[in-house]
Amino acid sequence: MTEATPFDPARMVANTNKMLGMITGLWMSQTMRALCDLRIVDHLADGATTSAEVADLEHIDPSATFRLMRAAAGIGVLGYADGKFTVTEFGSLLRAGVPGSMRDIALVTSAPFHWQAWSQFPEAIRHGRTQAPAALGLPEGATSFDYFADHPEEGALFAAAMSNATGMITEDVSPMIDLTGVTSAVDVGGANGALVLTLMRTNPELHGIVLDRPNVVPGAEQAARDAALTDRFTAVGGDFFVEVPQAEVYLLKMILHDWDDDDCVRILHNCRTSAKPGARAFVVETVLDPIGEPGLAAMLDLNMLAVTNGQERDLSEFDALYAKTGWQRVSQQQTHTAHVIQELIAI
Repeated sequence: MTEATPFDPARMVANTNKMLGMITGLWMSQTMRALCDLRIVDHLADGATTSAEVADLEHIDPSATFRLMRAAAGIGVLGYADGKFTVTEFGSLLRAGVPGSMRDIALVTSAPFHWQAWSQFPEAIRHGRTQAPAALGLPEGATSFDYFADHPEEGALFAAAMSNATGMITEDVSPMIDLTGVTSAVDVGGANGALVLTLMRTNPELHGIVLDRPNVVPGAEQAARDAALTDRFTAVGGDFFVEVPQAEVYLLKMILHDWDDDDCVRILHNCRTSAKPGARAFVVETVLDPIGEPGLAAMLDLNMLAVTNGQERDLSEFDALYAKTGWQRVSQQQTHTAHVIQELIAI
């Protein structure tokens, strides 16, 4: 018989506080959403110093604005001294348009379509599939991406968030992807094309192509104009389940985890069918860690179950997909983020 662990009040308090922080996670994400939606951090970065000034700039309630900013100071997003607020280094990640910005990610993660899908999470576990269609009022079999097509503003925000996510890993990814001598690369489901545009800057012979839904194309074209790379860039509105443009290299950044195995096989098969001789592919995804080890992938896997038809995978599960579609993994490299770059060759 195992001897009972002696009661330790300090440990009990620590465990309670840790659990409370997990239980109230929604509060935190909605606080981040309000800070971003109301441009609190941006206003402070532009010179405002008090909650009253911020409230005046946004035409919002001054008392509630102070309460929001007080809470933000308590969690380290804002600084406070002598009656004035400032933006901390940590909080600057919520600014718009700065390197490494996570503003759009914060807005997407806390947006109605996301938390409504999560509201049905116990049912997703019970039935083994996402309940997002029912939660979002979509027909059976529809996806979150169908929702974005019907709600273009939220679709544009999602595309911007994916570009934010790409920005978090681009500095790691681009030096790890050798495109010497390559003249064409398709960013499959690449949203605004952040990854391929970055690679184009360091590979002057590279013509970049983004394949995504037609409603995403204008955002990709604008991103290419902003980067002054329109002469070597093409945005294609299409469906990667039907056809993928021909190229020497295929970039699949955080794409496969959105889909079940059958759909992943279709995507990879279409890339292989269109691939030029000697083609390669680079898959950028999280890879599941051994059970019990801390990491993002297992929690991200639950997000895929709640919101999409997809899942996170370990390397053996990826290899099983590649074996069915004419690809072979030849290397993998861990970035400084949770993502792994897998290099594939066409066989």
